[in-house]
Amino acid sequence: MKLHIKNMVCNRCIKAIESAVFNTLGIQASHVQLGEVELASPISDEEKKRLATQLQLLGFELLDNEKSERVTQIKSLIINEIHHGVGLKQANENFSVFISSKMGYDYSYLNDLFSSLEGKTIGQYITLQKIERAKELIIYDQLGLATIADQLEYNSAQYLSAQFKKTTGMTPSEFKKLGLRKSIDYH
Repeated sequence: MKLHIKNMVCNRCIKAIESAVFNTLGIQASHVQLGEVELASPISDEEKKRLATQLQLLGFELLDNEKSERVTQIKSLIINEIHHGVGLKQANENFSVFISSKMGYDYSYLNDLFSSLEGKTIGQYITLQKIERAKELIIYDQLGLATIADQLEYNSAQYLSAQFKKTTGMTPSEFKKLGLRKSIDYH
């Protein structure tokens, strides 16, 4: 039985979900990845409610709505590629083509669905995630802006810098001088 979970963004989330499933249901999850958990067998509606309550206490949301599940899957694809370098997306492959092929739906349908539930387009969400990743890489101070731009598939450091300023209100160098990373909404 596959369950979709909202707000999973990192490996710590996976561990938290595994623990919640075990502590609430007394079973091991067969497989957990960002946005979903696979159980070996179906669970009752009562067990599902208990799990949903436990997940909510941890800041997650068990999704029942098919449309919400699709949006969560889109977010997981984007986060996995930008933040975790999963590598399912080919170098310089457009995210629209990548998402469409992985989801099995037309991109315009997915973008409309995403926009209606999230209040922003998939492209805007991708930009926010890229800027969040750029912030992380800038703070690490191991790569130059041109290399960061290349890693995030920007055409130039200037374009990344313009996107960064538009999103955060400061240039990458101003951000670097601050020396801290104030997170944008990840979800």
